[in-house]
Amino acid sequence: MFGLEALDLARIQFAFTISFHILFPAITIGLASYLAVLEGLWLKTHNDTYRDLYHFWSKIFAVNFGMGVVSGLVMAYQFGTNWSRFSDFAGSVTGPLLTYEVLTAFFLEAGFLGVMLFGWNKVGRKLHFFATVMVAIGTLISTFWILASNSWMQTPQGFEIVNGQVIPTDWFAIVFNPSFPYRLMHMATAAFVATAFFVGSSAAWHLLRGKDNPAIRTMLSMAMWMALIVAPIQAVIGDFHGLNTLEHQPAKIAAIEGHWENKGDEATPLILFGWPDMKEEKTKFAVEIPYLGSLILTHSLDKQVPALKEFAPEDRPNSTIVFWSFRVMVGLGFLMIFTGLWSLWLRKRDSLYTSRPFLYLALWMGPSGLIAILAGWFTTEIGRQPWVVYGLMRTADASSNHSFMQMSITLIMFVVVYFALFGAGLGYMMRLVRKGPKTDEGKETNDGGPGQKRTPARPLSAADDDGAEADHSPSLTKEI
Repeated sequence: MFGLEALDLARIQFAFTISFHILFPAITIGLASYLAVLEGLWLKTHNDTYRDLYHFWSKIFAVNFGMGVVSGLVMAYQFGTNWSRFSDFAGSVTGPLLTYEVLTAFFLEAGFLGVMLFGWNKVGRKLHFFATVMVAIGTLISTFWILASNSWMQTPQGFEIVNGQVIPTDWFAIVFNPSFPYRLMHMATAAFVATAFFVGSSAAWHLLRGKDNPAIRTMLSMAMWMALIVAPIQAVIGDFHGLNTLEHQPAKIAAIEGHWENKGDEATPLILFGWPDMKEEKTKFAVEIPYLGSLILTHSLDKQVPALKEFAPEDRPNSTIVFWSFRVMVGLGFLMIFTGLWSLWLRKRDSLYTSRPFLYLALWMGPSGLIAILAGWFTTEIGRQPWVVYGLMRTADASSNHSFMQMSITLIMFVVVYFALFGAGLGYMMRLVRKGPKTDEGKETNDGGPGQKRTPARPLSAADDDGAEADHSPSLTKEI
């Protein structure tokens, strides 16, 4: 069907499930740190706005965290079901790395998550803040191990091959492989930026509908400060990541650039747009800027970038896909930087919260970070092809011996179940976002916090009716 084989369906199935999964950890990483900052600011300033925002976003975090855990379990099973030959070949490296993630990050998150979500009225303020910080740290440790495993597949080292299997010889070299630092910084920063635009979009939605209060304004302000500062940093990290990729995976860079051949000693141009044709081995309708490809990738005006024709046809990534996925990622990155700069200009003019054109842009930019993450992952993973472990094992040799019919049935089942299950979860999460943070403007309030009233103890209570009562159970202690 459509010229696809069982291997193609296995790749599509893995791409489909990981595309769903990666969205949830990205928001989890960003929201966990955001919650830690909100609670820290509340403890320092006693400003109820930060407390209200903490309770609001902790509910969304809880839903997102749950969906991330469920979708992540499927990924682990697929290594054994659809990619058993890969597991047999490299399992002695990837298995321990994923185990370390469970033993360090997941146990840390799970251990403190209950205190964070249910302990607001049960423990002291400092202990609760400590639990929130531990959950945030846990998400970053999880990112560390997952990226270590994936980066090793991109730039493997610290091993030897014995009887057709990878045997670790240097765990430090395995974990801190050449691409790992760049990929870790790039992914963690992407999660923070994606969360910032998610939060900013939520605030813009409420402001456009006339819900203007200190909590909503604080959401937008903090999100735009993050965009202004972190989006340009992400661009710099991306440049360093590109230079690292050029050194270790030149075929991927050639595919991303849609660059087929060098002409004499001419510098490499940058192809802004075009259509790389894998059969005709050229990029059609190319719009080029002379010298710029060499300047960006080699930081010189005379050095050349490796071309696709320098690699055997069977060793070339699909340039048609990665050429455009990379440009989607970069284009959205520039839009994020522009949004941050515009917010600064409006902030100086005291119109950040009232400029409707800007608020519409912030609203539309809500999913931009997540789309950019997906585009970046497509670029990274498809650009690695035809290797599953770069230079060591081809993707065609890594899959299990399943039939086309088996892969077709399971792929259809995944699509139906994922859209039903996670579609409902995303719908519920959007319902929480539309409800907005609860505030008690014009009413007598207290300091809130553990042991105080009007602080919800149930992480999903934002979806209740407005008249629902919060848990007023007494705290065990006011302070540690």
